[in-house]
Parts: sequence; C-alpha cells; structure tokens
Amino acid sequence: MIVSIRSIAKAALLAAVMPGALLTSACSQGPAEATKRTEFNIGWSIYAGWMPWPYAQQAGIVKKWADKYGLKINIVQVNDYVESVNQYTAGKLDGVTVANMDALTIPAAGGKDTSAIIVGDYSNGNDGIVMKGAADLKAIRGQSVNLVELSVSHYLLARGLNSVGMQLRDVKTVNTGDADIVGAFASPDVKVAVAWNPQLNAMKAQPGAKVVFSSADIPGEILDLLCVDTATLKANPNLGKALAGIWYETTALMVRQDAQGQAARAAMAKLAGATPEAFDSQLSTTHLYSDPKAAVAATDAPALVTTMTRVRDFSFSKGLFKGASSADAVGMSFPGGKTLGDAQHVTLRFDDSFMKMAADGKL
Repeated sequence: MIVSIRSIAKAALLAAVMPGALLTSACSQGPAEATKRTEFNIGWSIYAGWMPWPYAQQAGIVKKWADKYGLKINIVQVNDYVESVNQYTAGKLDGVTVANMDALTIPAAGGKDTSAIIVGDYSNGNDGIVMKGAADLKAIRGQSVNLVELSVSHYLLARGLNSVGMQLRDVKTVNTGDADIVGAFASPDVKVAVAWNPQLNAMKAQPGAKVVFSSADIPGEILDLLCVDTATLKANPNLGKALAGIWYETTALMVRQDAQGQAARAAMAKLAGATPEAFDSQLSTTHLYSDPKAAVAATDAPALVTTMTRVRDFSFSKGLFKGASSADAVGMSFPGGKTLGDAQHVTLRFDDSFMKMAADGKL
C-alpha cells in the first residue's frame, strides 16, 4: 500500500504555526542570509508523485547531477509527512516534498521564507468525495462527512460544496484519521466521506458507493511541490540546478512506455511498498509534469494565482494562519512579479527559473 502524503492532523498543523510566529518571523522583505555550502538534505515521504526522488538516488541520477555541480545531495526519507514538513520548517532539512496548501500553512505561515522550485504534479482524481446510495453531490446537504479535518480533503469538500451552491456550514464534518477512514466508511452509519488514494479506491469499491466529486473536477488545485529554503537557494543556486536536473531526467525515464520505463516504475513501486499495478493505478490519477515546459506554463499561468487565493482563503478561514488578522498576512510571489497578499511579507515564492533552465536545455 502506498501511504498518502495528505494526513495532516489538526494538532500537528497548529503546533507548526505557533501564535505570533507569522507576524514576528516574516517581517523582512527578503530571505535571510545563508552561507555557501556543498552538502544539502532534501526530505521526502511516500507518495506516487514523489517516488522519483528515492529512485533517482538508488539509480545514481542524484549523484550524477550533484557531481556536475560539485555538491553532495542527500535524499532523506521521513516516514511521517507532517514530520518531514516540520523538520524542514525547523531548518533540519534544506528542502522538502510538500503539497501547496501545506507549504503555505506550515513553513510560509510560520515565517520561513520558502521557494517552490519544482511544480511536480497535481492530483487528478487521487482525492474524492464518496457517497453511499446517492449519485449526486447535491444529496450531501445536512449530512455528516467523515474526513481528515484541515487537510486537502477538507479543502476538496469546500470546493465540491461550492460547485453545487453550498458551503461548509451545510454539512457536519467528523474528523477521522486516514488510517481509520476506510473502516469508518464501511459502517452503515457513515454515508459520506472524503479521502485520497489508496483509501479512496478501497472505499469506492464498497457496495453502493460512488465518487461524486474529485480532484479531477478542480485540475491543478491540489499541487505537489519541491520546496527549498529561499536563503539557502539564493546562496547556492547550483542546488536548484542540480535538483531540476535530477527531477526531469528521472521523470522522463518514468513516463517511458518501454522496458526501461516499466522497470523504473516497478522500482519506484517497490520503494513505496506497493505492487507495480497499485503504483500505476495511482499514477493514472496523478498529472505528472514530466515535461519542464508544461511545468513552467502551469507555474506562469494566472490560474495558479487563482488557486492559491482559494487555498489561502480557506486556510485563513480555518485558523491556519495563527496570529494573522487577515488572509493577506502571508505574502506569496509568482513569476513575472505578481504577488498575492502582503508584498512586504512574502514567505512563499513560486520560482520557475530552474524549471525554465531545464526547458531551455541550460542546466
């Protein structure tokens, strides 16, 4: 079974964004100073779209690109996703694989200046709202919905409700851990739940169950990123070049339909503790940006600003910007000089420069 990235408990999130941290730590206009270094640690956790990283290490691709730039890059597995993001936020990792909502609500909202340098994929059906005995999301009004509160499942529910003219107040959410949600949905008393794969696949296979809304209905909104400490990146730009080289060489191999591509995916499945069939199933609902030109286009598109506006408004409404008086308190920057929120307090930066180098063959 592939363990999902998106198990973010309420306590972990609120502990990561401590009272006052937002307003006191994010007061500078640019990243703090960092030193030039040659060794870096990049954290990852198990998820279909992030398995290129440990595979690249195993296959020697990491060493190839690190050697090119005179670096040593350690690809570090952290078994718990939240812990990986917290370790990055605490400075124990130089970079981390992270979903867009969590990059915003944990390091960025906590005042850590963070750059998203690779937009790796988006969920294209890996997350969904599943109902028993109903085929229309409109039937959800007034019902209890089991999900991991304050996670992307909660965000997906809000977006789904909005699509049929409802709001979160029109349902009652029941906080349910990702390890328990399949069992909970099997109970006759539970009629609606929101989950991600592999749990979602198990739930929709139950009698009378149907996915009535999924991340495929909001393409490009649940993004999976590689984020790096901005100050570290500024002092060591070759790190960004090496990471981009690693990613695009590996994903180009991963999507090949020949024996080499199949072998690479099988190796990734093994690293994830999954069968090749299960891994391929999750990849089928993951829109992977294996082409750097496509990744640049997605990062530069106005739709990203719209998405991050929705994500930050939802996050603020749920109290995830601890110590902030408005959703604008956490500033974000985008390619072309676009900003969202307080331009003087930017702590999340979508940086397309290394993806562009890959697209232009300049790594």
